Amino acid sequence: MVIKESLVVQEKRTKLFLHLKKWLEKAVMDYRKIEAGDRLLIGVSGGPDSLALLDLLNSPMIFVPPFSLLAVNIDLGFDPAYEGYRLLENDLKEKGYPYVMEKTNFGPLSHSDYNKKNPCFLCSRLRRKRIFEIAAERGCNKIAFAHHRDDIIETLLINMFYAREISTMMPNQEIFGGRLHIIRPLAYLREDLVKKYAKQRRFPIIENRCPTSKSSRRLYIKNLLNDLEKDNKDIRDNIFKSMSHVKMDYLLTKAKKIG
Repeated sequence: MVIKESLVVQEKRTKLFLHLKKWLEKAVMDYRKIEAGDRLLIGVSGGPDSLALLDLLNSPMIFVPPFSLLAVNIDLGFDPAYEGYRLLENDLKEKGYPYVMEKTNFGPLSHSDYNKKNPCFLCSRLRRKRIFEIAAERGCNKIAFAHHRDDIIETLLINMFYAREISTMMPNQEIFGGRLHIIRPLAYLREDLVKKYAKQRRFPIIENRCPTSKSSRRLYIKNLLNDLEKDNKDIRDNIFKSMSHVKMDYLLTKAKKIG
């Protein structure tokens, strides 16, 4: 399903658009993220990544079968005036997207005195719980998040550094016994290209008002990778490819007990 196709396709057809669409469709095909008849709930935060994902999925597909979509925004409550909320809603209305927008207090609640140690965990948990509920209410069988290649790389390092495990975001993740899937169509795309596309398309970017966003673990990892990239420009590419070349025989595993 393409919303207002005749109005947007022509202005989208830039070299960057075609590049992003090519790798989005490849990721979809490689991991079977979208199948005929799927109803996608697309998480739209109002940031450049999620708006780019919504825009790219609302384009004629060459190799991806027909599907329908629903844009969902969960306002976390950091902006009492809801200026960004209204700006995003006006944009979704103007472009004809079916959408659900909800105002919550998840952000302030997660940063309150009783939860100072890990506000990001609670905020994310509350937001996802509500997204899962909306998916069930609206008949969506897949949830599309705008996590790109850099997010996947950073999550790997975050989990290694802080959770003492080797894991990351999956391009296609089955949950609730297969009743729902979380998919990440931007999994092959670099962050800088996604943001460049958002700027090119002049999306109404909503400022992130979260007080933790300027000092998060993810930002620390991002800055660390930027520093490492000064000496090795392939550092991110190498880390990403290494996740598909895991040599289990050369990882630490405890010997099984006998008897």
